[in-house]
Amino acid sequence: MLICPQCTFENPDSNKFCQSCGISLTHKICPECSADVSLKSQYCHKCGAECGTIYYALITQAVNKIVAVSAETGELTPNSESITDDLFSKFTLDSYLDPQQRYRFLTSLSTPEVIGDYREIIVKVIDCQPYQVSPMGAILEHQSQITTNTIPKLAQTYLELQMEMHPGIPKIYDAWQQDDLQVVLLEDRSNWPMLVDVWKQETTTILEILYWFYQMTQLWELLAGLGCGQSLLELSNLRLDEDRALVLQRLYLESASLQNQSPNVTLQHLGQVWQTLFRESQRTQFGSVLEMLEDLTLGEIETLTQLRSRLSDIATEIEAVSTSAKPNCTSTVLQIDDEIDDAIGKNDDASMMVLSMQLSNLEYAAYSDVGRQRNHNEDYFGVDSKINKQELPRNPIVTAQGLYILCDGMGGHAGGEVASELAVNTIRQYFQKTWVKTELPPKESIREAVYLANQAIYELNQKEARSGVGRMGTTLVMLLLQDNQAAIAHVGDSRLYRLTRKHGLEQLTIDHEVGQREIARGVEPSIAYGRPDAYQLTQALGPRDEHSLHPDVEFFDINEDMLLILASDGLSDNDCLETNWQTHLQPLLSSASNLEKGIQDLIDLGNEHNGHDNLTAILVRVKVHLSQQGLF
Repeated sequence: MLICPQCTFENPDSNKFCQSCGISLTHKICPECSADVSLKSQYCHKCGAECGTIYYALITQAVNKIVAVSAETGELTPNSESITDDLFSKFTLDSYLDPQQRYRFLTSLSTPEVIGDYREIIVKVIDCQPYQVSPMGAILEHQSQITTNTIPKLAQTYLELQMEMHPGIPKIYDAWQQDDLQVVLLEDRSNWPMLVDVWKQETTTILEILYWFYQMTQLWELLAGLGCGQSLLELSNLRLDEDRALVLQRLYLESASLQNQSPNVTLQHLGQVWQTLFRESQRTQFGSVLEMLEDLTLGEIETLTQLRSRLSDIATEIEAVSTSAKPNCTSTVLQIDDEIDDAIGKNDDASMMVLSMQLSNLEYAAYSDVGRQRNHNEDYFGVDSKINKQELPRNPIVTAQGLYILCDGMGGHAGGEVASELAVNTIRQYFQKTWVKTELPPKESIREAVYLANQAIYELNQKEARSGVGRMGTTLVMLLLQDNQAAIAHVGDSRLYRLTRKHGLEQLTIDHEVGQREIARGVEPSIAYGRPDAYQLTQALGPRDEHSLHPDVEFFDINEDMLLILASDGLSDNDCLETNWQTHLQPLLSSASNLEKGIQDLIDLGNEHNGHDNLTAILVRVKVHLSQQGLF
């Protein structure tokens, strides 16, 4: 089947256009010049931009063909008879990797490289049918567990690690076994910056290096137990994404002969790699870092807990020494994964590492649509966003202040839309007068803004003698940003979500409705939402005075790249975002993605998924990086 890239509708393989939204299933739009480009083309015929879906292909001999049991020792050994270049000789440039002629070679095949017990070729291919469900995807869709009979052994580790959703692990797109070969297709990270190259740059700080060390300990925890620790020991395999976070280009598996023995890579080897990075970059080692590396390579640091403790001590030392802290920097506590935290104890200070984060960029997009069944739009939004950039040779400084408001009105034509617009404008005017400092307003001030909006609508209801269901009102969800600090306030069932690479999509607000009220009282969710009035609002702006209003206000720091989503219920109903965030929201974390196009696609999805109500969304993309404080 063909999965529509816009609305995710499932189409027959023979379709040239999506049966649901009508877009082409044989061409794509060039992101640079908007020309129609064939899916089989690597570059746009009009402007030359790369448009093809490119994968990084690993082609190896099948495991069951390359190992044998030694008659003398009983151990697994390479089967020399099967290690032959003949297996790869049939592949040539512009030929296809698979019998179905879906994946075409883009580069010439190199000489097979010996990796452990097998030979391997790495090559780039273009997917000529990117909208078609992959063979591996079809297998996984029809079975609940990964089995060696259906998924090649080389791919199983990628799939297992992919469930962890760690951005450092390359995503696997397809895998299969044919003849005596197994094939794995990965996200192509071969052009991403190498860690060692960025390490050499003068602008790279000791805090950034400590952060990469910390990220390596996270990856080590995931990889060592699966026999993939070698992946962190190959310098060419250590890459950085667009946000300078550490990622792997691929996985390296331990030799088959060592699978049932003690691991052949240890923390000492990791320490040797860290020393190599310093040596390759010709950078002077900070005193405490030098001592840590010596202890690590000598085996005096034996556990991840001890290693993280040393990293934490060094970071604390640097923070204490630094005297150039910027006012727009906030401290963040980098905590290890919950599973690791549980293993070493909740009170272990070694599970934390304090670093400083700083805003690097802020972007937003907002859009409102009447929907497919309404004849007028009762939603309304308002945005006040300011960003200042100071370009300095070694330390560009970015400061920002943003107010993002979304309201979903009620009360019928000339009622709900009046209430939502009045609420937005009242709040905007309040903060334009009172929010003059470079810090977030206090909770009392945020609540005061909400009360003023409520009072404005309430007085209009009283003046026009509206009663019962005729009284106008509105929901409210509001986001305030000052650099990388945030505050949210909400009333009703309009929502705010947070999306990060590590935690995925999280709903930060709890709907003010009868069902949620009953759950808070201890009622089982199935019973609470079995009530006929379960979705009736318990709070809204306007129908009653402020004594009946209890807006929720919360604060949090933004210590990792984040996409914040404000959504009216026309978009969030029926788990629309929870179901489709990986296809429609996750790509928008990347700075390379267009937020304006992304929000339009999101509204189109909402109309396909729901469509019964007005739909409004505000997307806010916040990028942060380590502050440029402690230097060598």
